[in-house]
Amino acid sequence: MKERMGNGSTEGPIKVLLADDHTLFREGIAELLISYGGMEVVGQTTNDAGAIGLSRQLKPDIVLMQVQIPLLRAKRAVSEMLALRPQPKVVIVTMFEDPRYVRELMHLGISAYLIKSVSVEHLLGTIRAAVFDPNGQHVVVGLPQEALEEAKGGAKGVLTAREMEILLLAARGLHNRQIAASLRLSEATVKRHLANTYEKMEVSSRGEATKKALFEEWITIRDVTQDAAR
Repeated sequence: MKERMGNGSTEGPIKVLLADDHTLFREGIAELLISYGGMEVVGQTTNDAGAIGLSRQLKPDIVLMQVQIPLLRAKRAVSEMLALRPQPKVVIVTMFEDPRYVRELMHLGISAYLIKSVSVEHLLGTIRAAVFDPNGQHVVVGLPQEALEEAKGGAKGVLTAREMEILLLAARGLHNRQIAASLRLSEATVKRHLANTYEKMEVSSRGEATKKALFEEWITIRDVTQDAAR
């Protein structure tokens, strides 16, 4: 197992703190993480103040939290958590697609920004990547392409939800035509998305992209083999 960059521990499950005022969503995520294995939900809270307090007390590896309105409040909460020692990784899971939130929170140092409509595999992969990858920031998933471009200016390393979806299918061994049929896209569109993905990941082939995605733990062997076997 790779060394953790947050609290420095190399043993035991990933310690996750959940902060979201939607109880059903929060408890559902907690059950999901526990059932998946390798993760422990050490605490839950309904707001950012609780997230800060529990982070000091419980020293989680990662804080999975929603953003609050207004933006200034979210920025203050994130800044306080990232100033803690040991420093937890912060992953935002939200309904807000405002590019300002992405741009300013990523600038503060959050590890990822996810829209709540993302798939389970993307959420799990992002948590693992945030904890074990020393490179810091990872993917922004779920934003419409226009909002993503405005937020990040087409920066390398930031994949759209569609690009992540196509990357996973490519990792499962599907050819461009099969991916196109599965997603109801044209083959040319699939090729364009893959080309964009390679550029952002700084690789030159699907094999290299798959290898890097597995290494960074954006996807896992389980993600690839389980669905591929269906």
